[in-house]
Amino acid sequence: MLYASKCRTELYINTISCAPTPDTVLPGFCMLSSAHLVPTSVRLVPSWICSSSRSFMDLKALLSSLNDFASLSFAESWDNVGLLVEPSPPHTVNTLFLTNDLTEQVMEEALQKKADLILSYHPPIFRAMKHVTWKTWKERLVIRALENRVAIYSPHTAYDAAPQGVNNWLAKGLGTCTTRPIHPSTAPNYPTEGAHRLEFSVNHTQDLNKVMSAVKGIGDVSVTSFAARCDDEEQTRVSLNCTQTALMQVLAFLSQNRQLYQKTEILSLEKPLLLDTGMGRLCTLDQSVSLATMIERIKEHLKLSHLRLALGVGKTLESPVKIVALCAGSGGSILQGVEADLYLTGEMSHHDVLDAASKGINVILCEHSNTERGFLSDLQQMLGVHLENKINIILSETDRDPLHVV
Repeated sequence: MLYASKCRTELYINTISCAPTPDTVLPGFCMLSSAHLVPTSVRLVPSWICSSSRSFMDLKALLSSLNDFASLSFAESWDNVGLLVEPSPPHTVNTLFLTNDLTEQVMEEALQKKADLILSYHPPIFRAMKHVTWKTWKERLVIRALENRVAIYSPHTAYDAAPQGVNNWLAKGLGTCTTRPIHPSTAPNYPTEGAHRLEFSVNHTQDLNKVMSAVKGIGDVSVTSFAARCDDEEQTRVSLNCTQTALMQVLAFLSQNRQLYQKTEILSLEKPLLLDTGMGRLCTLDQSVSLATMIERIKEHLKLSHLRLALGVGKTLESPVKIVALCAGSGGSILQGVEADLYLTGEMSHHDVLDAASKGINVILCEHSNTERGFLSDLQQMLGVHLENKINIILSETDRDPLHVV
């Protein structure tokens, strides 16, 4: 069976290796002349079947590549991200299936399309399961995944925070603008060992030897020393990077040996901020536009015919919009207190909307997943490049927001 290389107008035909004679009529073909054979039937092949040029990836290797694309360390501490369902190893992946929400209808589609790994933006398993039976729909998802050897992975807020993630995609619909995270992410680790730095001076060599010996006997401490001059007196400055627990032990030693040191400083170290990474986006447009124009831009970007609007006090559809604060999904907690002309998110509580409007801030709500789902098309392209087109990556066609305007 021969598959065409392009996955939009794929055809397949029966082929043989021997050359037919003029008197030969092959099964499945009709004779037009002694020199031409044509197939009697042509069948379209769905684009998700075209896999002849693809190879497999081991699940563990694929998960490592996905983490390189957007680290799970970006995710919020309360979130449940990463590999949620794993078939018994080894498990290879030929088809990666992308969806915003993994419902039973979407699972059926994934199985029909021979998915080996489902990337569900929202984690289908969030609260702890005490049993896995056929009773609830989320339990049935786990059962069907394991029965059919399909892994399930969820990035959720890791993709919200990522520089090339959901919120950056949402900002693309506003027009030309500069963006920065509303709540920047910090690096997963401190720049040095430990979260605290303790510095003090020691006057005499014998004192320094005693101090260094005692400090080095405490775990989770990194020690350096250097010469310093204070009040025309040569001293040795000792600097320690340590954990909170180690800091308390060092201070306990020093408090019992006050004659050994002087001029003490304690610094609390912070994890460095990550560039262009974090929750929400504060977007400053190059040129102001009317609220009415911004509404049309958002509708076009999200492919929506309707959205919900709360006008800020004293504002009209002709009011200018220069600064937009946005957060995909449910953005009330992220947007709260941010100064902007417009809040854009999927959903907010009634009282959060009232609070924003009272401050003259317009609010646009598009329903939760409508502010996220469109990102998956960009993700499909980006992952194709990142994974060097080693596997098939397909989008769900049944995934959609559960709420509709009627």
